[in-house]
Amino acid sequence: MKQNKKGVAIAMSGGVDSSVAALLLKKKYNEVFGITMKHGEFAKKSVKRAKKIAKVLGIKHYVFDLEKEFREKIITNFCNNYFNGQTPNPCVFCNEKIKFGLLLEKAKSLGANLFATGHYVRLKKEDNCYQLYKGKDRTREQSYFLYRLSQDQLKCSLFPLGRMKKGKIEKIAKKNNINLAKQESREICFIKNDYRNFLKQKCPQKATPGLIVKNGKKIGTHKGLAFYTIGQRKGLPGGQKKPIYVTNIVKKNNTLIVGEEKDLYKNELIANNLSWICKKDFNLPLKVDLKIRYETPSFKAKIIFINKDNLKLEFENPQKSISPGQSVVFYIKDKVLGGGVIKSY
Repeated sequence: MKQNKKGVAIAMSGGVDSSVAALLLKKKYNEVFGITMKHGEFAKKSVKRAKKIAKVLGIKHYVFDLEKEFREKIITNFCNNYFNGQTPNPCVFCNEKIKFGLLLEKAKSLGANLFATGHYVRLKKEDNCYQLYKGKDRTREQSYFLYRLSQDQLKCSLFPLGRMKKGKIEKIAKKNNINLAKQESREICFIKNDYRNFLKQKCPQKATPGLIVKNGKKIGTHKGLAFYTIGQRKGLPGGQKKPIYVTNIVKKNNTLIVGEEKDLYKNELIANNLSWICKKDFNLPLKVDLKIRYETPSFKAKIIFINKDNLKLEFENPQKSISPGQSVVFYIKDKVLGGGVIKSY
């Protein structure tokens, strides 16, 4: 039997995941409609595809142009971070400020009480707190990108795919004639290939060349700090006895520090710009599973210090290529505690 909750909005990107999520919601709720944000020229195909899927499903579909807001809140910050020698993660802040922020507000203005997405995460209510968990499909799970969501955002959220595997979702799409939704989301939606080309073409800042230094000695000149990330090997001077990598980016004197692979390993990090799913007092030190980027596995660490602005973590084993600007997310098993932005190491 369908539930009578009025107004369930599903954020539709035109991909298989959000399309199947819309289908599952339609079977469960009486009033479901699709909502898509247009946030740049790169989103045109997504909008067209989402409209086609909504038509196949027989649900209403609305489009909101959030290009101006997306540029102000996400792309400007993306450019600023890179030109300040950091490696940003725009998807995390897009979810917080745009998708579960402005788009959620638009959905509510259309009468939605609930807001759904195709993210592979699970949501549970525990002790009057909406708690975020990893999705069942560990090859797809996306809790890393949602650690900044507030309780007000989570309490009206639905994640229909959280307990499903990708293979099953693809079978559902094919069976219900929505397998035309072949689009897969890029890691960063507004970057086609190399982020460096985007910085050159779309960001107002201009790169300033500077020194490349190894063991305190100049070995070359870099093209601008924005075009390098921690752990990068490509584009560095040759002629060294061993391969060299970017080990530090120093904005203050516009210097790129390089070293050998062993120099990439660190034992701790400091994070700021903290966000917690359920605010609780923790007994320190607190053992956690840590994720410092989406693509790499989590590892064991301890939170040894927390105040309002900063947090210090110590790793059980040294970790490679800690990148300031990236998000770090804290877990206890499958449960998301929260996260922050890597400040230093």
